[in-house]
Amino acid sequence: MAEPGQREYGVDPDEFGSARVDAAALLDAELGDVDWSVPPPGAVHLTLNVPSGRLAAMALGNPDDPCVVLVPGATGSKEDFSLTMPDLAAAGYYVLTYDLAGQYQSASAGPENLVPPRKHYDYRLFVDDFVAVLESTATPVHVVAYSFAGIIAQLAYVERPDLFRSVTFLGCPPEPGQSFRGVNRIGRFSTWVNGRAGAALLIWGIRSGRVAHVPPGRQRFVNYRFRFTRRASIRDIYTLMQNVPDLRHELSEASIPKFVAVGEHDLWPLQLHRLFAQAIRARIGVYRGGHSPCETSPHEFSRDLLALYAKGEEA
Repeated sequence: MAEPGQREYGVDPDEFGSARVDAAALLDAELGDVDWSVPPPGAVHLTLNVPSGRLAAMALGNPDDPCVVLVPGATGSKEDFSLTMPDLAAAGYYVLTYDLAGQYQSASAGPENLVPPRKHYDYRLFVDDFVAVLESTATPVHVVAYSFAGIIAQLAYVERPDLFRSVTFLGCPPEPGQSFRGVNRIGRFSTWVNGRAGAALLIWGIRSGRVAHVPPGRQRFVNYRFRFTRRASIRDIYTLMQNVPDLRHELSEASIPKFVAVGEHDLWPLQLHRLFAQAIRARIGVYRGGHSPCETSPHEFSRDLLALYAKGEEA
């Protein structure tokens, strides 16, 4: 394994992230208050049948092109990638994203639809749904997994590496076990907070803008989709994030391109993300802003995804 700081692990700031001023950075600097309820031009809405039910999805590009699957995190939705999708599609990729079971327009999908039915949203449910989504495309695919979805992508990769062309962990919890322990400010309280209380605290923080300071248009959309997202799904996801499996060794052995993308003011300290990237032998890119580079630095993030994919094709 290379020493920390070597180029192999992507800590060269001139390669990925917001360290340079280019066309992508200028576009990001010009972002205003986006209306997140408006889909990208040319995007198609569709429904995906998976084990937990029917998932709301959005696609852009030619289905015959290589596929990129973008997976949002807890309390998120497919719209979180609305500014990233056009760049990827314009570069010749078919881009697919969907709402997780129980979230926003996939609220009807849940454990009661499984055969046999179960009581809770668990890792198995999310992994089986994710695998079903990937298998509905021309595999292998490039996967971008945001926050909680990064855990799901890790589990799926270990089971089905044949489905992956590359994997990007966007703001993914960087530590196994009780993943909230490293979160700024609330980490010390997270050990004794159960799923119900943790979900309530998370929802309150997002609704109030205390988790992330976002423009008014973004905040309106975030609050709007809480009308549909099932509280039980947030509660169960919070509980799952208190028990994150340690798959760093398996990921370090993966030969596909790997990328850790994170905001410089993420929920978790940047140093933990750097250690995670080093442990799994991945490049890392650091962007201006907080937990959501796909929202605040979408063009720079897309630029780096395309560079990652190109390097994979050259290998």
